[in-house]
Amino acid sequence: MNFSYNENQKMIADMIRQFGRNNITPFVREWDDKQFFPLDVFKKLGNLGLMGVLVPQVYGGAGFTYDEYITAIEQLAILDPSIGLSMAAHNSLCTGHILQFGSEDQKKKWLPKLATAQWIGAWGLTEHNTGSDAGGMSTTAVYDGQFWVLNGAKNFITHAISGDIVVVIARTGEKGDSRGMTAFVVESGTPGLSFGKKEDKLGMRASETAELIFDNCKVPQENILGKVGEGFIQSMKVLDGGRISIAALSLGIAKGAYQAALKYSKERQQFGRPISDFQAISFKLSDMKSEIEAAELLTYKAAYKKNNGQKMSINGAMAKYFSSEIAVKISNDAVQILGGYGYTKDFPVERFYRDSKLCTIGEGTSEIQKLVIAKQII
Repeated sequence: MNFSYNENQKMIADMIRQFGRNNITPFVREWDDKQFFPLDVFKKLGNLGLMGVLVPQVYGGAGFTYDEYITAIEQLAILDPSIGLSMAAHNSLCTGHILQFGSEDQKKKWLPKLATAQWIGAWGLTEHNTGSDAGGMSTTAVYDGQFWVLNGAKNFITHAISGDIVVVIARTGEKGDSRGMTAFVVESGTPGLSFGKKEDKLGMRASETAELIFDNCKVPQENILGKVGEGFIQSMKVLDGGRISIAALSLGIAKGAYQAALKYSKERQQFGRPISDFQAISFKLSDMKSEIEAAELLTYKAAYKKNNGQKMSINGAMAKYFSSEIAVKISNDAVQILGGYGYTKDFPVERFYRDSKLCTIGEGTSEIQKLVIAKQII
């Protein structure tokens, strides 16, 4: 494995830094305070090719690998984790599901709009009473001889309000049957599809999260991804790649918090010298840097296996688990290094601290990742 950035990664990192100076950084505080979803930013990211990073060029995407994808998420997360989260959810969940399991006609129909951010994508698996136990979902899809009629609700859905298209998993068989669920594509404006309340969250506040409601929502047969009964199995494979996304997001948060803490420690004077000179601070910084390096290695190893078509469930789980946990730890340490200032919104570490926690929960909790790892090694 080559651990240096390739030319595409360098280009993407420089492009995002330049883009962020004018389009993200000046507005981060306002978006966070108002819980505002900056839709126009994602349209611009689409023009830069970042909303279809993994989508082949024939469908309007950038046609890059997971290496470039990790770089893009990480660099956006350093600027604002909320932007990195929404970009990752659009790419790996909705777009990724269609890319991986859609027919050629379905790919030609939907991927060009998603890859350019003409349409924003959502993905619906989680329900009010089924988080980690996704197989126990209550949302149903019943065939009436002409349409599949969906009834139920999904919650904690990224882009539920602003999304133009959603891939939703609904029960078409018995509850708990891994082959009793099916993936449907539902376009915004379809009768019976609506959204509920927007969640008022601790962190990731500029990334829209809300409830999706299906009330006799009629979906045509041609909107099924794959075959009837394959939805849950497809979802688990989609989440395998999604874990790399969250690992990259966590890595960006950790780097952002570390960089802010390092800069502050060199500028802050106590007892006549910078606080970075004191062993208590320098040892914290040493731990933070080492943990970031370890998370990066785990994340890129999972990406390497994904790029090469190798089995990587355990690698994705380890990368997601370790990276998300150290993102929380490093953000906490960064707040501690800044002291009272770290507890204010005038410095970014307070926001990194709040944003980091979602990474240990979303797309499979840390406990679920341990289960995945344990099943592979025992």
